[in-house]
Amino acid sequence: MLNKFETQETIIRTGALLIARLDSADEAYRVAEAAIEGGIRAVEVPLTVPGALGVIGRLADKYGDQGIVVGAGTVLDAEAAYASISAGARLLVSPQLNPKMIATANRYQVVTASGAFTPTEVLNTLEAGAGIVKLFPAELGGPAYVKTILAPLPQAPVMPSGGVSPANVEAWFAAGVTAVGVGSFVTKAAQEDGDYGRVAKAARTFLAAIEDARR
Repeated sequence: MLNKFETQETIIRTGALLIARLDSADEAYRVAEAAIEGGIRAVEVPLTVPGALGVIGRLADKYGDQGIVVGAGTVLDAEAAYASISAGARLLVSPQLNPKMIATANRYQVVTASGAFTPTEVLNTLEAGAGIVKLFPAELGGPAYVKTILAPLPQAPVMPSGGVSPANVEAWFAAGVTAVGVGSFVTKAAQEDGDYGRVAKAARTFLAAIEDARR
């Protein structure tokens, strides 16, 4: 199982976090499997997914010793943080700042990506001990907003979440983000015909776009 440093380094190195926000536990698991086959190395299963803790546990059991980051999303408080960590999550993601959630994660040496939008929220998130600042909702500001935020706060490891695709990923990295969260471009790839090979292909396409953006 990855330690805290290795978890964060994996996210930064690949530049991507898959957000498996789907309608069922089975679909979330199958999409995560296919995306990992396609090269994704960090997966977030939001707690809004039915049976999310079970999915996290299954993924952690299968991939925890293979260098894959298995995380929980929509972790709103300390209780949810502890339950997620107990299930096997090595990354906790939240849409908002909850210092007790971050403190619980840090107690067990688990990485957090905590939500923020304004400069004050970004700074408060860093001071609370989050490893990554999840810019949410990212669609409202776009890459230009990130560039503006990072001008006075260049130390902030920002990860936008929402609306990121191969078409705009270059602009995000040019603005200075550390990584990006990807959802529907990958997770919905099999929606029409149930061919999860399309998910793996979409993951490869997305990761290739990140590589190109970083050159």
